[in-house]
Amino acid sequence: MPVKVGVLALQGAVGAHATMLADAGATPVEVRTSAQLDDVEALVLPGGESTTMSRLLDVQDLFDPIAERLTGGMPALGTCAGMILLARTVLDGRPDQRSFAAVDIEVRRNAFGRQVDSFERELVVAGITDPARPVHGVFIRAPVIEAAGPDVEVLATVGDQPVCARQGRVLVTAFHPELSRDGRIHESFLELIG
Repeated sequence: MPVKVGVLALQGAVGAHATMLADAGATPVEVRTSAQLDDVEALVLPGGESTTMSRLLDVQDLFDPIAERLTGGMPALGTCAGMILLARTVLDGRPDQRSFAAVDIEVRRNAFGRQVDSFERELVVAGITDPARPVHGVFIRAPVIEAAGPDVEVLATVGDQPVCARQGRVLVTAFHPELSRDGRIHESFLELIG
């Protein structure tokens, strides 16, 4: 029976993540309520606007249930804003912005610039891709990891700036793998679920 993976459906490319998960053999479930969260084994936190998503998590009474599941070891994939939400520290967020501290990283929002500064880059992601077949990274107002704790494995960089990392069963990317139609990031995430 395929693993049920939730996709936080408050904002962002929910459908694109669901398609990638289904293509990788999982059963995607849109998560908007704590009851839907209870029905999944792992969670994808997609891109979007991190301060808005933080507020919506409170409005939907989802922040605490997700925090409890993450503390209990639920695997998670955070892309772009999802990476910000999973970080220990958000360096330039709003004063009332909360994050789950599920991965020991400090992130800076919009580190590569504004919307007009969005870009695409071929990336070698350690343990997931090789130089002969890099993954296509789509960076839209992307964050960057400015500091990572000792248990965090940096998997990819743009220049010397970390843009993909893993700690335990949490995988984060500053880019949008769901927009590339390359399923290797999602497949690697499903391997973390075990």
